[in-house]
Amino acid sequence: MRPKLSAAQKRSLVQASLVLCLALISAAYVRLFNPEAFTDAYSPAKRPLPVYSVDVGEEKRVAISFDAAWGEEKTDAILKILEDRNIKTTFFLVGYWVDRYPDRVQQIFDAGHEIGNHSTTHPHMSKLSESQMIEELKGVSAKVKAVTGVAPTLFRPPYGDYNDKLVLVSRAQGYEIVQWDCDSLDWKNLGIQPMVSQVMNNAKPGSIILFHNNSQYITEALPLILDQLLAKGYEIVPVSEILLQGDYIIDNTGKQFAAAQGEA
Repeated sequence: MRPKLSAAQKRSLVQASLVLCLALISAAYVRLFNPEAFTDAYSPAKRPLPVYSVDVGEEKRVAISFDAAWGEEKTDAILKILEDRNIKTTFFLVGYWVDRYPDRVQQIFDAGHEIGNHSTTHPHMSKLSESQMIEELKGVSAKVKAVTGVAPTLFRPPYGDYNDKLVLVSRAQGYEIVQWDCDSLDWKNLGIQPMVSQVMNNAKPGSIILFHNNSQYITEALPLILDQLLAKGYEIVPVSEILLQGDYIIDNTGKQFAAAQGEA
């Protein structure tokens, strides 16, 4: 026979039950509206994602990239800024930019910078069929190879626009698909100091930083940003040099981890 509970004990039991119920409801709410809170840092994403950043461990390394779709007037100045600091980066080129400025493509390549694929015509790639995606990828790669002798192995979708199909198609065609986790916002033309602050406040080890080759304040802001990154002890490399080799996983933030680490 069970012992009879006092009124106080009954109240305590009811209160404990209510607390437990609220905790369960809260957990269910968080799981529903913020599922990433229930995944650890090494959990692979549930859908195919591009690489936005890389786990570089204790190394202070970032990658810098320039998207080139319009204009070329600032190319000389950018290359000089990079040369003065012995920095190599990645230029993602659009096919019609390659057509218009083949000498600039060769100049970038000869300066030791990496050239990436930024599509042939700069469309919203997620709106294309698979065959159209492949045509966009192959078109600019053929153009770049005709100029430099080397075909790109990295792809950045225009506007950062992608879907699952594009990620899978890109990788099936031999490209690593790359985005960024630190946007300089140079395309907003906010001014020199806003660009510097934007990068310095958001860059971290493993970041991929986005610039545009002909943005309004690029030649004024870039030296300040590079010098501050270097002063903080960062090594600045092309995108391919920050990407992990071998098996990897990408978590739900787009961060790339070595597969062995994720399986640990």
